[in-house]
Amino acid sequence: MKLTLLALFGVGIVSGFSNVVRFRSSVSLKSSVAPVAPIEDTVATPLSPLTIWGNELNNEVNEIKELQKKSQSSTYTFPLTIDCTDLDLPTEEAQLNYLSTNSLKIKDSMILHGAVIFRNFSLMSTQPGFIKFYETLGMLPCLDPLHSVSARPTIEGDGPTKKPSAVYEAVNKESRKNFFIGMHNEFVGTRAPRAAAFVCFKKAEKGGEFLIADGRKIFADVKEDVMERLYKRSIRYSVMELPFFGWVDNLPEVVRPGLMGALKGLASFAINSKVDFSVELLEQQGGYDNTRLLQARAPPQPPVVKHPVSGEPTWFCNVHSHSSKLRKEREEIYGKEKFEDGASRINKSDMFFGDDGDISDEDLKHLDEVTNDNIQYVEMNEGDVVLLDNYKTMHGRNVFDGTRKHGVCWFGGWEGEEEQKKREWTF
Repeated sequence: MKLTLLALFGVGIVSGFSNVVRFRSSVSLKSSVAPVAPIEDTVATPLSPLTIWGNELNNEVNEIKELQKKSQSSTYTFPLTIDCTDLDLPTEEAQLNYLSTNSLKIKDSMILHGAVIFRNFSLMSTQPGFIKFYETLGMLPCLDPLHSVSARPTIEGDGPTKKPSAVYEAVNKESRKNFFIGMHNEFVGTRAPRAAAFVCFKKAEKGGEFLIADGRKIFADVKEDVMERLYKRSIRYSVMELPFFGWVDNLPEVVRPGLMGALKGLASFAINSKVDFSVELLEQQGGYDNTRLLQARAPPQPPVVKHPVSGEPTWFCNVHSHSSKLRKEREEIYGKEKFEDGASRINKSDMFFGDDGDISDEDLKHLDEVTNDNIQYVEMNEGDVVLLDNYKTMHGRNVFDGTRKHGVCWFGGWEGEEEQKKREWTF
């Protein structure tokens, strides 16, 4: 009986974890984009690369303080905008020739400026044209970090076979239109894309702007004492909660520890077999009924990393999107998220110090203010693309009304990256 229960529970966890992130999928992009396809079909696309943390910063010799001062004095433009109307490129062929001729310069600009916005290019107004765009630049697609749990479906390509491309649906879903997606770098567990291209196929009738923030500027603006605490103690995310264990409290007290240990082990195996998380499950009490639950926490990590090519320090901490407190405060402005399934009870993220200590409300408020001060709202029209360095540039999305149809492609690298690493970058 107990083995049967545990087996069923394991199946439920795997299924439940898929449901946790599946709500991020969206309706198919009609007209210019074909219906979505199962994400498992994209076997030809390589996995998202492992996260590159870079060399540690040295708190003992005030390296962080000196690097913050250096970042504050930087004078580069963020982001860089390339407007097709300024270039006299009336045809898609001319636009492709421009991209091909300037591909390395554009990728240098992505690193230097953190993001490049392409405006008024007719080429990228359709999915096939968008694919030609990033292929011509020499960007190398990778799978979504959550591909194994079908978090975000790909969009089918054109032609009789309808094979899926490496283009994913962005967060366009009606049920999430009043959910302000906080600023974050795209990384899951041990994997992080090197870059991304976000494309607009149809703008929302109201709102829905794409949001970007320069991680280097956020690093520079965080108060020294806050930065010192975060870096010294590291940070740690809780990525989900499993509120299925209230029934254990109805069992004899003598059997509870052993049963919870078995359930915890089974749940941990089920989750870590699906995603490169290496999560630890901690017993907690929570929810409206203060029930017994398991909270999955990722390993500790630094809040700042050094860029894989330029070596610049950049904020790499998703507190703005993952902090439960900050999300609840935004709900007071935009309203609660409208889920279509039970994911709302499972998909609860939060952030702590690496030693599992709570981050104070005062520090959270400061980090929220610094992030908000650096957010830029990018209104995108059909065919506009934001090519961004995922290590330097955080992204998010404003609330919206109407129908919003955006896509994204993640990149594990690009042609010419190894040559870029050999250069000496000044910052």
